[in-house]
Amino acid sequence: MRIVTLNNETKQDLLAKLLRRSPNQYPEQEKTVAEILANVRERGDEAVLEYTERFDGVRLTPETLRVTEEEFAEAYAQVDAEFLDVLRKASENIRSYHSLQKKTSWFDYREGVILGQKITPVGSVGVYVPGGKAPLSSSLLMNVLPAKVAGVEKISIATPCGRNGKVAPAVLVAAKEAGADTVYKVGGAQAIGAFAYGTQSIPKVDKIVGPGNIYVALAKKAVYGNVGIDSIAGPSEILVLADETANARYVAADLLSQAEHDQLASAILITTSRELAEQVSQEVDRFTEQLSRKDIIRASLENYGYLLVAETMEDAVQAANDIASEHLEILTANPMETMTYIKNAGAIFLGAYASEPLGDYFAGPNHILPTNGTAKFFSPLGVDDFIKKSSIISYNREALAACGRDVIRFAQEEGLTAHANSIAVRMEDIG
Repeated sequence: MRIVTLNNETKQDLLAKLLRRSPNQYPEQEKTVAEILANVRERGDEAVLEYTERFDGVRLTPETLRVTEEEFAEAYAQVDAEFLDVLRKASENIRSYHSLQKKTSWFDYREGVILGQKITPVGSVGVYVPGGKAPLSSSLLMNVLPAKVAGVEKISIATPCGRNGKVAPAVLVAAKEAGADTVYKVGGAQAIGAFAYGTQSIPKVDKIVGPGNIYVALAKKAVYGNVGIDSIAGPSEILVLADETANARYVAADLLSQAEHDQLASAILITTSRELAEQVSQEVDRFTEQLSRKDIIRASLENYGYLLVAETMEDAVQAANDIASEHLEILTANPMETMTYIKNAGAIFLGAYASEPLGDYFAGPNHILPTNGTAKFFSPLGVDDFIKKSSIISYNREALAACGRDVIRFAQEEGLTAHANSIAVRMEDIG
């Protein structure tokens, strides 16, 4: 991996390069997505089935689009008992963590006024689960379980199937364990269109969540407003913030854990120790030779892999805040203290034994995280993404009498005489 001295120029160059991975940088794909969405909106099932045959190589019918109970039973028979046990432990950790996020309605009473907030779950959610070479059952748990905790009544899943018309067994078992209601064998932008507009076989939902490829990301961006979405996810990222006390093998292994996702993934070390950077570079080379996705890893590191050497930890922390990485590991002598200076990160992992895959699979916090610097203003997926908040306002006669003329004056200042009149007619009766 390249070792670069951290200064303002190298930091700005890095930030510019990382931003080029944004889903907003793909105009040609946007045209394709717009065409797919328009087709699905107009032709429903017919378009969905055509795109599924074209892109996934499988011919389905409206009757075979939905996973049956027999297929769920078959999936359970194919998943080994050890994995099922791990899946259930992870599910309980995720459910328990998100239960702590749950909020309740509240009311405040004072002198004839009732103010409050009513919490209501989103009515229906469509969860997109990527397929491909590595079907992400973990991603399914991270999307479905917070929705269940929030109280969402209807949760549907869209995920691509194989050429045999089957969905990956681990995904189906995870769907059943998490409590999803329905699984549809459809992927890509056409799945987002089906959830956003509804088809003859796939009901429209209120909100769409879940990561996917660039076509899925752009489709979610395009349908926002017609339905809600969680976020527009970019490629995966890890940033390790370390001093001379860090274990180079641990750092190298953790950088590679994200580099293997895809060629656009970024893996960055910021350290105050050049010696550590050199050791990490050597360990990365050794590990890469042993790993199954070495070609993807090499491309990722060539494009977006950096070992940045900072003069001071203050400089390192500032750079970490500027990058605002999806995953941030802190491997310093006192990681808890270092963490207090971090303002921007999706998930923060503290200490030598809190490696990023714990967050991906097992610990409980959500692994659907802000990417491409959006941790400066976005948060991890959670229960709040599956609820709506309604304001409650109640005034009695005396309370309105006390402030009515102030409200009228404000409305008059804005030239909204009907607003003012709405209060004035009541003030006439109050006297």
